[in-house]
Amino acid sequence: MQWADFLANEAATNSLSPEQTAAFVERLKTENSGKSEAKLASELNIGAAAFKKRMAEVYDKFAQSYPELATSNSRGKLEKLRACLTKKYNGGQDAHPTIKEIHQNIPPAVPFDKFVGREAELEELHQKLQKSRQVAIVAVAGMGGVGKTELATQYAKQHLQNYQGGVCWLSAQGIDIGSQILIFAELKFKLIAPDDWELADRLRYCWQNWQQGEVLLVFDDVTDYKKQVQLYLPPESPRFKVLLTTRLGFDRTLPQLPLGVLKPLAAMKLLKLLVDRERLKSEPWVARRICKFLGYLPLALELVGRYLDTMPDLSLEKLLKRLEKKRLEHEAIAKANPLMRYEHGVAEAFELSWEQLDENAQGVGCWLSLYALADIPFSVEAIEDDDAQEFWEKAIANLRKLHLLQRQSKGIYRLHPLIRQFFQMKLDESSNADEVKTAFVAQMVELAQTISQQPNREDILNLTLAIPHIAEVATHLSEYLSDEDLIRPFTGLGWFYKGQGLYQQAEPWLQQCVKIAENRLGLEHLNIATSLNNLAALYESTGRYSEAEPLYQQALEMTKCLLGDNHPIVATSLNNLAELYRYTGRYSEAEPLYLQALELRQRLLGDNHLDVANSLSNLALLYKSTGRYSEAEQLFQQALELKKHLLGDNHLDIATSLNNLAGLYCSTRRNNEAEPLFQQALELRQHLLGDNHPDVANSLNNLAVLYESTGRYSKAETLHLQALKLWKRLVGENHPNVATSLNNLAGLYCFTGRFSEGKPLFEQALAICERTLGVGHPDTIIVRGNYARFLK
Repeated sequence: MQWADFLANEAATNSLSPEQTAAFVERLKTENSGKSEAKLASELNIGAAAFKKRMAEVYDKFAQSYPELATSNSRGKLEKLRACLTKKYNGGQDAHPTIKEIHQNIPPAVPFDKFVGREAELEELHQKLQKSRQVAIVAVAGMGGVGKTELATQYAKQHLQNYQGGVCWLSAQGIDIGSQILIFAELKFKLIAPDDWELADRLRYCWQNWQQGEVLLVFDDVTDYKKQVQLYLPPESPRFKVLLTTRLGFDRTLPQLPLGVLKPLAAMKLLKLLVDRERLKSEPWVARRICKFLGYLPLALELVGRYLDTMPDLSLEKLLKRLEKKRLEHEAIAKANPLMRYEHGVAEAFELSWEQLDENAQGVGCWLSLYALADIPFSVEAIEDDDAQEFWEKAIANLRKLHLLQRQSKGIYRLHPLIRQFFQMKLDESSNADEVKTAFVAQMVELAQTISQQPNREDILNLTLAIPHIAEVATHLSEYLSDEDLIRPFTGLGWFYKGQGLYQQAEPWLQQCVKIAENRLGLEHLNIATSLNNLAALYESTGRYSEAEPLYQQALEMTKCLLGDNHPIVATSLNNLAELYRYTGRYSEAEPLYLQALELRQRLLGDNHLDVANSLSNLALLYKSTGRYSEAEQLFQQALELKKHLLGDNHLDIATSLNNLAGLYCSTRRNNEAEPLFQQALELRQHLLGDNHPDVANSLNNLAVLYESTGRYSKAETLHLQALKLWKRLVGENHPNVATSLNNLAGLYCFTGRFSEGKPLFEQALAICERTLGVGHPDTIIVRGNYARFLK
């Protein structure tokens, strides 16, 4: 027996953990006798302190067999342990009895110190095998390339001492299993049953005369349990343990150890074992992105690592771009390295599972590959037709059985990144690829159409899982969108994010919407006008008024050109431009547009319509801004009454109307009437939108101003600070709403004599207003006036 094998046996005999074993073997290797612990720790990719701790644990365990270790310092312990083990290895007079040979045919494995990321699985596997007093059958299941066979090999080698009766490795895809068992028994134990006996009798003879001690039988790559395993199992006995590796998922009758991909850190560690460390250090983030692109699949990581090692001048960035372009067809992962034990590339490994799927499951796999690389919400129970429901149930069960589809929770599934690529490749090779993609896109368009301009919390909760898949259509499948549906995914995504105050996430979708509409539909189309309006509204919400105005003007001109002057959409465009003018203090320009929009909507839609209520509200806001309070109050009340009639009491538009009317009461010093309305608006917004939304920040600010005006300063300060923090998080530091919050908080501090705290806030507010609104804007003038009064 070689010294290295002897050390491995000693580690198993003394129940060392995988981490302790790695440190022990490395420290006791003959060639490492002159190396420092720091050097050895570096070779194991761990810190010196961690190495020292593991060796201390090793000495403690061996001290049970060699008490003299307990009284030595660390260097003395090492020399004493080496001396004791050398005696035992050489069969010295004072050594323990010579170790009996354990018969095995375990295939070659990578060195233990290069087997990363599976320490917990090795331990769990051992525990599962030890639990049963009957035949313990543990299935190490998983998709191709996760390292099932390697895990079984490492387990057998690390725990060889536990199986004094031998380890018999059987390939389920090789020659007949029964013949493999007979050959092992003959070669290792000289057990030869008469040739004229039946196979079952010959096997029974072998089992009855098998060497004493616990036995481990490994059935590798099982695809048919009944034919490849069940027929050849030994008689029921606690000493026989059986380990299967398989791509299949069995039912709960068999204890199983599902084997997934590596954790991100373990994936990086594997890559470091294959690629020069300095090379990875020069592009660390790219290395992480490569691991993520490969889905942390051990086979793919090893293939890429070996490929990089043969291409020392290839940058990781360039390789990643090539992988993203060619995907599974790139040579780095397409073919197995001849030096590897595994004979397949990634696609070839998946092909073995693909061939075991029926046609229906293959089709469902291809359909699911069109979803984004995210959780896939797919409720089979939602399918009304019973036959169709059963079709999907069977297909999903088939995919899951082969570990090609992961179930996250009820009705939620996920595809591994490389399996998704494989299914997409299969779909593109099929004759009905365009038909499948068109049907999938149509389904996502239906979902996008359900997104409103003001999604409430329930809407957001229901839509969140669908958003990545709508984005996948917009990004990668837009060619399958009809002209009529072209802008719907982009618009829906923009509204989803804008409605939560996530303006930075909304902007690229609304910008792409304009671009793709112009490229596909030409420069004059109603969908382009709609896209311009949506993008302008976003700019308006973020205080980018100079960018919003030309877009609103373009949209108005286009709708008039395409629809004439007498159309509800023209009224919407007039209203949008008027809103912008009101925000920027151009009241004289805003009023005629508001009046035109209101008149057009009343004439075309009647008085009992939500758009009319919105026009009344907007015109009232203008009148409030210009001090025409009695006219404003009448319009606000009309709008509120109409909205309640049309929408009920539990709607965001009701909260807006309550807030507007309360604001008017504050302006006319009717605080007692304003306060309950502000509180109702805040509660309604929090209920419908949650606490993290621009409308909630607006309500907090308004209520704070009211508390301040009625002398409740501590309450006012708390709400002002909440509103300011929320605005900054939602719209950034450089926004008019942030300036408003700063101005209000500064005013409170000055009013309560905290001048040193108020001054910098006024200065910040004024700088923001001048930068975003201009020096002549009404809001800028108000802040400048407040600051001037403070300075006096």
